[in-house]
Amino acid sequence: MDVRAELKYCPLSPQKVRLVIDVVRGQQVEKAITDLKFMQKAASEPVRKLIESAIANAENNFGIEREKLFIREISADAAPIRKWRRFGARGRFKPILRRSSHVTVVLQEKA
Repeated sequence: MDVRAELKYCPLSPQKVRLVIDVVRGQQVEKAITDLKFMQKAASEPVRKLIESAIANAENNFGIEREKLFIREISADAAPIRKWRRFGARGRFKPILRRSSHVTVVLQEKA
């Protein structure tokens, strides 16, 4: 049984989120949550909340126990980029790209 949760429009770049999700990929959910609580990255908080949401989905919708779940698949993809502008010297244009990401996690019950 696969349990899926998605985080849309996370205001962090996918590159920064991938640094965090590479650490927890394939782990038991309890260990992943404790690792994320003590990680010093900005992306660890939204990823931790996403995993906890997926756990709650598994417990409430499918009756799967928390101890039996592990992270089968987790990915961060690019979301729309907000383009800002700043004007520089001599009439030049300095673009600022605010990147965002979509994060998807799939939990599976350990057999």
